Amino acid sequence: MSIRHSLLALLQDQPRYGYQLRVEFEDRTGSTWPLNIGQVYTTLDRLERDGLVSNDGGDGEGHVVYSITDAGRAEVQGWFATPVERSNPPRNELAIKLALAVTLPGVDVAAIIQAQRAASMRALQDYTKSRRDTAANQRAADTAWLLVLDSLIFQTEAEIRWLDLCEARMVQLAQASGTRSQARKPSNGVTAEEAAPRTAENRR
Repeated sequence: MSIRHSLLALLQDQPRYGYQLRVEFEDRTGSTWPLNIGQVYTTLDRLERDGLVSNDGGDGEGHVVYSITDAGRAEVQGWFATPVERSNPPRNELAIKLALAVTLPGVDVAAIIQAQRAASMRALQDYTKSRRDTAANQRAADTAWLLVLDSLIFQTEAEIRWLDLCEARMVQLAQASGTRSQARKPSNGVTAEEAAPRTAENRR
């Protein structure tokens, strides 16, 4: 997540001080990614150092107000115009946990998968309810939150499908290892082939 560009985008709207920036960011994203106020001010210091924002002094109430510079506006425009890079995917704690679990002795991988699936299902239900409750409103802030909710719903649905695939692969691994007596059908009845991501070829 680019805090740097997010703060610049908010300053493009109007000058603000650090706490206002944090509140605006969390309001527009539904507090999905909370910001530490110290992180906000550290980022502002770096933006000022790089000539992307200017320190406008105090507002009379002890707050230091920042505004965006022309260079900062150009930076924001470039950020919005450039696709998000996929060459360095964000660290996925769940994928790391399962990757380690399957390579270490004595770890109940099936239990990890089942516990995570239950948690992901609960999260999906919560996101879906939030989306339904928010969809009735027409404010711009609600539209922004709906976009975030849609992203969270799709990501969680994909995670559940991936967990189905992981469970099916564990069954196949047990079978290939000659432990058919210990192997069991996935709890959701989905095979690895059914759960695997569909490519452009097999979508046809």
